[in-house]
Amino acid sequence: MSRDRDSDEALVALEDVEAARERIADVVHRTPLDTSRTFSHMSDAASVGLKLENVQRTGSFKIRGAYNTMAQLSPEEHEVGVIASSAGNHAQGVALAGDLLDIDTTIVVPEVTPAAKIEATRGYGAEVVVEGDIYERSYEYALERAAETGETFVHPFDDADVVAGQGTIGLELLEQYPEIDTVLVAIGGGGLISGIGTVLKAAERDVRVIGVQPEGAAHAKPSLEAGEIRQLPDVDTVAEGIADTRLLETTFEIAREVVDDVVSVSDREIAAAVTLLAERAKTVAESAGAAPLAAALSDDLDLEGEHVGIIISGGNVNLTEHAELTRTGLHELERYTEARLALAGWPTSVGAVVETVEAEGAELDVLERARRTAVDHPNRTPVTIGVEGSGPGHLEGVLEALSALEGVSVVERTLE
Repeated sequence: MSRDRDSDEALVALEDVEAARERIADVVHRTPLDTSRTFSHMSDAASVGLKLENVQRTGSFKIRGAYNTMAQLSPEEHEVGVIASSAGNHAQGVALAGDLLDIDTTIVVPEVTPAAKIEATRGYGAEVVVEGDIYERSYEYALERAAETGETFVHPFDDADVVAGQGTIGLELLEQYPEIDTVLVAIGGGGLISGIGTVLKAAERDVRVIGVQPEGAAHAKPSLEAGEIRQLPDVDTVAEGIADTRLLETTFEIAREVVDDVVSVSDREIAAAVTLLAERAKTVAESAGAAPLAAALSDDLDLEGEHVGIIISGGNVNLTEHAELTRTGLHELERYTEARLALAGWPTSVGAVVETVEAEGAELDVLERARRTAVDHPNRTPVTIGVEGSGPGHLEGVLEALSALEGVSVVERTLE
């Protein structure tokens, strides 16, 4: 959808966001703001407030913009239905909005979309069409079909009504955290930060709006610095929810007015943030949702003495992926090591390994017999272990204790 405005009017204004809040009030959750002393200390901030959109309906903020857009369809558009392209959160937001508004919805997804996400989308009553090996082909197909059928295409971010819906998070943030000085928001296509930034820049106090992108999809800062949209040839990041190649016209124009800066974080920093959110905040976040916390804990931002809002935008991650992310995160935090052992007297020595790790106060995450290689001693059994501890010194102590065992040799370790 689009709206007609005079050339000197903002694409999205505060009153648009306020109208969106009334429109979606009975549909979306007013998500909690969880303050964290741990993250305040780690970032040198005066306080940190986590805005938990990962506990929103469908597991992300996307329902806000989707519902606000679809609730404004004309009777004719309502009758024909809507179509969208997405491999994740937007799909479920559009599908749920369609179910609540009694609008037929079709979601086009690429072939790589996990079956669980397809089934979740179908569970809200949407028709799912699998088309294209990558998202861009799904997007093109959805536009082509919309032109043929008259269905309304609901864009995941480049739409003023979608932006206004996402901006309702900013209204809640000001009410829940009125002392806020800085907000950190992940940027994919830019709809979320455009909406939140619109609200915060209209506030009576000056609030700094900082975007966060993964290093493998960092297109926003070059675009804003150049004053024109710059597109990446490809992206490479674990944070698939914000793995866009560029801003589009609506979000670029708004971001130019409301975004103060954009920083990038590595995938390993994101994994560490996912881990810390699970451990310290007791909340499950997908990689895109954890990116703003990763930025807060990095050395690239000076947050000393500030009240910092962090948008945890989504929590749609399967358990296997979450486990892999947290293991990588523990590595990044220097609290996990893997080692290759050579054992004499298999399987008797295994018991001694387990007892020693426990006695050292560490957690044995993995113990498995390894494939024998040419360098392994023919009279020893190769074993790999994964151990979680409180820090590098603790882990070094565990490995030293294992080395001291009779019949056990530490052949290789990842601990530096």
